[in-house]
Amino acid sequence: MSTETARENLPGYSKRWIGLLFIGISLLVISLDNTILNVALPSISNDLGASASDLQWIVDAYVLVFAALLLTMGSFGDKIGRKRALQFGLVMFGIGSLWAALSTSTEMLIAARAFLGIGGATIMPATLSIISATFPREERSQAIAVWAAIFGLGVGIGPVVGGLLLEQFEWNAVFFVNLPVVAIALLGGAFFLAESKDEHAPKPDIIGVLLSVPGLFALIYGIIEAGQGAWTDSHVLIAFGISAVLLTIFTWWENRSPNAMLPLHFFKNMSFTGANIAMTFIMFSMFGSIFFLSQYLQTIQGYSALDAGLRMVPMAVSLAGVSVLSARIARRLGTKRTVALGITIAAGGLVFMSQMYDVDTAYSTVVVGQIILASGMGFAMSPATNSIMGSVPVSKAGVGSAMNDTTRQLGGALGIAVLGTIMNGRYLDGIVSLKTALPQLRPDMFDGISNSIQAAHKIASNPEVPEPFANTIIGIADQAFVTGMNDAMLFGAAVMLVNALLVLIILPSRVRAPREEAHVEEAHEHDLPSVAVASD
Repeated sequence: MSTETARENLPGYSKRWIGLLFIGISLLVISLDNTILNVALPSISNDLGASASDLQWIVDAYVLVFAALLLTMGSFGDKIGRKRALQFGLVMFGIGSLWAALSTSTEMLIAARAFLGIGGATIMPATLSIISATFPREERSQAIAVWAAIFGLGVGIGPVVGGLLLEQFEWNAVFFVNLPVVAIALLGGAFFLAESKDEHAPKPDIIGVLLSVPGLFALIYGIIEAGQGAWTDSHVLIAFGISAVLLTIFTWWENRSPNAMLPLHFFKNMSFTGANIAMTFIMFSMFGSIFFLSQYLQTIQGYSALDAGLRMVPMAVSLAGVSVLSARIARRLGTKRTVALGITIAAGGLVFMSQMYDVDTAYSTVVVGQIILASGMGFAMSPATNSIMGSVPVSKAGVGSAMNDTTRQLGGALGIAVLGTIMNGRYLDGIVSLKTALPQLRPDMFDGISNSIQAAHKIASNPEVPEPFANTIIGIADQAFVTGMNDAMLFGAAVMLVNALLVLIILPSRVRAPREEAHVEEAHEHDLPSVAVASD
């Protein structure tokens, strides 16, 4: 069979680029949801009477279910068909969005967000696995670069879209906006995406599902709770203990099961293992830094939600733009060097931010840090994703995509928890000086200030608090927050530099194709350009 004929036999090959557009729209609804909700939380709190704990669960219910089900849904898509899984997930996401928009209580909204997590966990692995099945290896890296750019752009513009909606409508608009996006993705996908699946899919790995879902749920729950409280809290340690037991048994079972949902031999390929490690720590620093940056712009520098969102657009544009270019650069430098270079640049961005950001830093300086960080992320994310997807057989693309997405979620949750703990510790140390500066400060007011920087500003804005008194509270609390943020970003930079070193040691220079695909490519070596084998 000629190379051209083999390409034309790929499902959806003739419509692959317009199909990629609708894959991107499907992905956009998830990446937007990651950040658009944050700007609506104050309105939700006022309208539904949600407490701080309620707001935490409105956000985390989605993350917990999403992360816990990714591996299961990736395997599910390989078996029933990736297009079918994508369409099914979009329908669920639409239903969940309508449910969330019409919620009249916090309990109803938390349940809707958990349901949205099921839809998201079905959509995201399907998007990448369809790309792997549709695009030939020599084009796949560019398609994945576009995928990564869309994901980054959605995360970045989420606060802007949310701010615009909240200026005109109520909080439920951030969920209603999902419905037309889902409708467009469903309609376009029906016409321009082709079905693909693992024709030799094994029987469902029921035991693997029963072990992986609660194991991952307990792990993510423990990380989230540790970020909100302490790593030594009893319920956190219990969650980690349950997770360790279940995931250890899961590993043992998958190593022996003839129908393993996650074939562990994938990890023997360092293109798979090294890229997953890299992706975990890339998202560790990315999510942690965005978590701080949003609060820094709104609470410390006083921008509205919309204005803060607009000032984060350069970060999103830089991430998206560099992601598109990264495939071309990876062809020249190789996967290892490109990923390591990107991670090092991102570490430099975090160092810059930790040293240059202060309470009254000019936006022109703030935007430089954003661009450096985002550019590094853009260099690293797309080649790392391509390394993961290029190192698994197309028949198992759903599993490969699910691992990529699981490491993203795990890294992001760890970043917010670990960096948030560092920041909070420094913040609490910094505000102790209030007791000396304001001896008359009531214990209940100090406890409120200790809760968060937002609470400190709320207490200071109380009309009953004298202006000099309020200025002292804001001055000390703001400086304590910025000091904690800077220390956390410096720690994130150190993690990224270690990550870059690991990449240079572990990750191969070129993506190592799975054995069965490598054999096919060797058979047609005289027809294929060398980049098809390298697939950077």
